[in-house]
Amino acid sequence: MNSTLKSILLWFFAFLLTVGLAYYQRKTGPTYPVDGQVNIENTIIKYKLPRSAEVGEDARVKFLIPDTTIKGELQYRRFKSYDRWDTIPLVRSGDTLVASVPQQPAAGKVMYHITFIRGEYRFNINENAVVIRFKGKVPWGILWPHIITIFLAMLLSARTGLEVIFKGKSTYLYTWMTVVMLFIGGLVMGPIVQKYAFDAYWTGWPFGNDLTDNKSLIAFIFWLFALIIIKKNRENKLWPVIASIVMLVVFLIPHSILGSEIDFTKEQDVNTMQKE
Repeated sequence: MNSTLKSILLWFFAFLLTVGLAYYQRKTGPTYPVDGQVNIENTIIKYKLPRSAEVGEDARVKFLIPDTTIKGELQYRRFKSYDRWDTIPLVRSGDTLVASVPQQPAAGKVMYHITFIRGEYRFNINENAVVIRFKGKVPWGILWPHIITIFLAMLLSARTGLEVIFKGKSTYLYTWMTVVMLFIGGLVMGPIVQKYAFDAYWTGWPFGNDLTDNKSLIAFIFWLFALIIIKKNRENKLWPVIASIVMLVVFLIPHSILGSEIDFTKEQDVNTMQKE
């Protein structure tokens, strides 16, 4: 196999791996909607319950239900709070029932249940409460460069690992490119996105437990170390492989796990102490 064809095939496999990881990230994260369907006496109702919304307005959940004998209600309370559960009816607008989850400040979360009602029968479509997080609006001019550079970093990471495994000659170059893309996407654009969304540039170590920030930092440290090692000794290919594996593991961790959130119990405790 000539070198050009070999390089094309390796790029192709690296691309497939990156696309697969991107799809996995989208489907498994705690901000991906909970969807499904429920059968109410031979009436099939499809639903998609959002787990992410922008600040400034209530989060609306819509259900296409032409049957006017079906009503519904929303039960909710703030996540990490001492609030009691509140119940409000779903509002009908033509063939649609609409639920409105009350808006919260950036990083505020709300737990909610949706129940459909027909006559005396009640159908709770999500026994486990759905948690929705509110965030600030991130401009597309900021969000897309972040997404593109992060996945370019993953593509280059995979390509570097394959370059080592198949004994290519461009490991050092690809390592450099991976470090640069990871730095821009994870440590420059990432904090800017975080600032727009949750009004904080960095909530990972040592300031917090935000796993997204920590994942970016860990991956960058491993790749930077791999670059330092291979710059000193071009024959040492172990660390680029280790860094590629770490990057893979990082991308297998669902996005936004342990992300920014408001602990309303702390505010309520302070208010209680002030009243006393």
